[in-house]
Order: sequence, then structure tokens, then C-alpha cells
Amino acid sequence: MTAMTRDQAAAAVAAAAAERDGIQANLMDLDGSFGKRLLEGAASLTGVTGKRWEEARGSLAALWQIFLAYSAAVDRAAELLARSRRPAGPELTEITGLLSGPSVRLSRAPAPLARRDLTDTGQTELTLAAAVQEMQRIYAGVADVVTAAETVWNELAGPLENAGAELAEARRQAGGLTDADDAVGGALAAAEAEKNALREVLNSDPLALWRGGRTDADRLDRLRDQAASVAAQVAELARLRDDAERRIAAATTAVSAVTAAWQDASRARERAAAKIAESALPPPPEAPALTARLAVVAELKAAGRWTRLAAELDDIGKQASAAAQLYRDAERMAAGALARRDELRGLLGAYQAKAATLGAAEDPELSARFDRARNLLWTAPCDLPAAAEAVRSYQQAILGLSGRGPR
Repeated sequence: MTAMTRDQAAAAVAAAAAERDGIQANLMDLDGSFGKRLLEGAASLTGVTGKRWEEARGSLAALWQIFLAYSAAVDRAAELLARSRRPAGPELTEITGLLSGPSVRLSRAPAPLARRDLTDTGQTELTLAAAVQEMQRIYAGVADVVTAAETVWNELAGPLENAGAELAEARRQAGGLTDADDAVGGALAAAEAEKNALREVLNSDPLALWRGGRTDADRLDRLRDQAASVAAQVAELARLRDDAERRIAAATTAVSAVTAAWQDASRARERAAAKIAESALPPPPEAPALTARLAVVAELKAAGRWTRLAAELDDIGKQASAAAQLYRDAERMAAGALARRDELRGLLGAYQAKAATLGAAEDPELSARFDRARNLLWTAPCDLPAAAEAVRSYQQAILGLSGRGPR
């Protein structure tokens, strides 16, 4: 190996020292990185992370061992250069050997006896270039593990913390709600369990969430959906609870109105039944059964069954509205029967007057028809269909006299 000149040696030592300083800076960055501290400081690493970090930690130790031996060779070359005062000499020869020859001496564990060579000394010598290449290979593997763990943590820790805060707020807001509503309570407990499980994975095996060179956030996304859903359910329960008194009061008022409408319809039918035959009247309205359901509402409120309570109040509201309309219709039908009788009475009187103007007031046939209609209309209870037919018959007869026919 031809020895370098002093100028060549000075340039080569400067280049080697600059390269060494750059490598050292990168190693320090790796050693102080958040990912490395995260893995090194974990209480317990499991799964793929535990296995890969164990390998990476051993590689990192080997990397520093190579670097120290490599750096020592560079420092020795710099020291020799500082001592050299001649254009040529033994220092330059040694510098040339350090920079170009196998100057990085490493000790390694002996190979298993069955694979050990008789001359194996457990020592390895590398050139500076070979040492850099080996460090580059090891560095890439360790940096891959550290960077992946750090990326997973950075991308998932914040959103996971937010999901946990949302669940904590839901738990606080729930208060005593979830004990009474099994569905929501179960959903909240399930979301909290998944949050805790995902947090455990993030702390002990973050690389389990690293797939295809990127963070796998599918599980977190599902948790966030769970948290949002259960938070909405709890908020709805709280709204139902807070609105329960008002709605119960409204339902009580509606049921009271139904009872009043039933009483009005019953009295109207009784009045009509005293004067109109049953065949022309609607059947007696059945008594409402909603009052008993208010007791169920009170039980649901006491038990904190807010979802069931809301459904019960909704149903009571619908039934109350339908029942009130039914009773109002029955009241109108009963009143309408009386009004129809009075209308027929008025119509009979009008046509009697018309008969008189036609000079037929004493006509025996007309008188018979009039008497039949009058007896039906003034007999209680009145057979309303028969009375209407009798009035129509009397009307036809009178209109026939005038040549007009029935209207």
C-alpha cells in the first residue's frame, strides 16, 4: 500500500473526521429519539414489539461498539497527522493503513463449537469503509423499529386520549342512568373496555398497529365511532330524564282530556238515547284504559328506565289523541241524531204548511202520511230512519200535487 503524502493524508483525515462526526450526530439523534425512549422506558413490551425491540437493542449496542472502534481509528489517524512534520515518514504510512486498511478491530462472541474454526480468535477487523457500511445496515434496521413505534404513538395517542375523554364525559353525564338502562350501560362499558385494551396495545405492543409501512388506525376508528355513538345515547338518556317531568305532566293532562271527552260523549249519547232509538245511535263509548298506564309511567320513572319511559309516553300520547278524536266524533254523532230529528220535525211542519196553501190540508191520504210521520217524530225514543222515510213519503205526496216531484 503506497503511503499518502502529507497533503493527501491531511485531506483524507479531515474527510474521515467529518464523516465520523456526521455519523455520531445521527447516532445521538437515534439514541435520544422519542421512539427509542418510548421503547426503552416501557414497563413491558410484548408481541411483535417485544421481539423486534429485543433484536434492535442488541443491534444498537453492536452499532455503538463498531462506532467506538471506528472513531478510535479516525482519532488515531488525526493524532498521527498532528505529530507528522515531514512530507513522508512512518506516521504517514500508519495513517494510510488506518484510513485504507483493516483498522477497525472488533471483538465478538465466539461461534458455537461445532461451527468454530480452529484459528478463530473472536476478533474481526474492518476497514473504515466496511465499518461505515455495516453501521449503515444496522442503523437502518434499528431506526425502522424506533420510527415505526414513534409514528404509531404519535398518530394514535392523541385521538385515543380524545376518545377516552369523550367516554369519561359520557360516564360522568350518565350518573345513575346506565344502571337503569342496560343497553346504554352495556355499550358504554364495552367502549371503555376497548379503549383500555387499545391503550394497552399502544403501550406494550405499538408495532402490532404498524402494517404495510403505515399506522393501522382501523381499530381506533371503530372505537371513535363507538365513543361517539354511546355519548349520543347517554346525552339522549339525559335529555329524556331531564324532560320526563314535563312529558309526564303533558301525558297526564292528555289522559284527563280523554276522560273528559269520554264523559261528554257518554252524556251526549244518554241524552240522545232518551229521545232517539238505539239503532240510529253509535254504540256507547268504552271507558278509556289510559289512566292505568300512568301508573306504569310512574314506575318507569322511579326505576330510571328512561328509554322505555319515553316510548311509553309516546304511545300514550298517540292513543290519547286517537281516543279523544273518537269520543268527539261519538259526541257529534249523538248530537247529530237529535239535530236530525229536529230537522225532520221542521221539514214536516214546512210541508204541512205547503199542503194548506195547495188546498189539500184535509186530504185523507196526506193526513194519514202526516200523522204517521208526526207520530214517529214525537214518540220517544224516535225511530229516526222510519221517521225520515215517513217525512220523505209525505214530501213526495205534496210535491206530486204541485207537479214538481221530490226535490
